[in-house]
Amino acid sequence: MGVTIHPLAVVAPGAELGEDVVVGPFCAVGPNVRLGDRTTLRSHVSVDGHAALGAGCEVWPFASVGGKTQDLKYKGGAPRLVVGENTVIRECATLNCATFDGGETRVGSQCLIMAYCHVAHDCLVGDRVIMANNATLAGHVIIEDDAILGGMTGIHQFVRIGRMSILGGVTKAVKDVPPYMMADGDPLKVYGPNKVGLERHGVSPETQGLLKQAYKIVFRMDLTTAKALERIEAELAPAPEIRNFVAFIRQSERGISK
Repeated sequence: MGVTIHPLAVVAPGAELGEDVVVGPFCAVGPNVRLGDRTTLRSHVSVDGHAALGAGCEVWPFASVGGKTQDLKYKGGAPRLVVGENTVIRECATLNCATFDGGETRVGSQCLIMAYCHVAHDCLVGDRVIMANNATLAGHVIIEDDAILGGMTGIHQFVRIGRMSILGGVTKAVKDVPPYMMADGDPLKVYGPNKVGLERHGVSPETQGLLKQAYKIVFRMDLTTAKALERIEAELAPAPEIRNFVAFIRQSERGISK
């Protein structure tokens, strides 16, 4: 089919467009942008800065992708935004480039970034992440694979959200949320393993049981975090999910939400 550019779109010289890219009316594509094969910009989309979108991405009206960081420490250069394949960016979402020259904001493949979401500078968002409407990430946030953020959720800068975890709507996260967990509220509280998410991803009932025990040791027993992790390693089978759970907490710099 080739590249389709609507007569009312503006594509700057220097932009790289892959095969079968569609640029709809009133879109603006900057000179340092790279759009992968089969990417579609529906209409009224701005893709600017040093932004690269993987194959099969779909961007809906009034989204701003690759805009300059809102960090006041920005001093110029060529910070980047990289979006993986088959990610959908819905209406009015904003995804910013990193702050410093050579830095990178990354959003993975097969993500769904719903309307009015914000991904700030230097964030690292994994694959298959879902951000519901108005979910917002401050700078340097890490969202691991298969996590789900509820609508109007706010994530503090430098916070990590573990893989396959789910945060309820209108949640405020100022500390890390361990993987495979379900959390909600302000102040945020971890309520236990994300049973539905674990089942959807084929995690065995045996491993789900181990994660439930690990949750109780960390969150329900009167132990220091270090002692809780030692007990998990001593008493529970070393399933990959258990090792990941322990490693995530041990590596946490901000501490974990409880």
